Amino acid sequence: MMMVPVLLSVVLLLLLPGTLTQTSEPVPIDVVVENSVLGTSPVTFSTHVVYRGILLGAMKRLMDSNANFKFTYTEDPNYGPYLESVNGVAGNDKDHTFWLLQVKTPDGKIITPDVGIGCYIPNAKEQIILKFTTW
Repeated sequence: MMMVPVLLSVVLLLLLPGTLTQTSEPVPIDVVVENSVLGTSPVTFSTHVVYRGILLGAMKRLMDSNANFKFTYTEDPNYGPYLESVNGVAGNDKDHTFWLLQVKTPDGKIITPDVGIGCYIPNAKEQIILKFTTW
């Protein structure tokens, strides 16, 4: 008697697209490194994130595959990963500098996510802007 509801549940789960499977297609994104303090030209790197993967994973993948992109971060026990430096440039309290995470969506809007590199889930064709700036 109990087998019928269990089997029916399994069949329904298998029929719902994407429920038990996940796409293996990479999600293409660009990472743009911008230094508004020095006013240097932005540098763009192309990479990808796995489906529903976090930005931190894409940044690590990019660093492993491209010698021109490096970053460091610290792990805060309350807030998660905190971006410290990109390509050797680190923010500091004395100069009031930090790395700001922004996103340019495919339709051209620039947003500032309310989460950091450890929680942000990029969408296809977004430009992830790592902007060195002041407060």
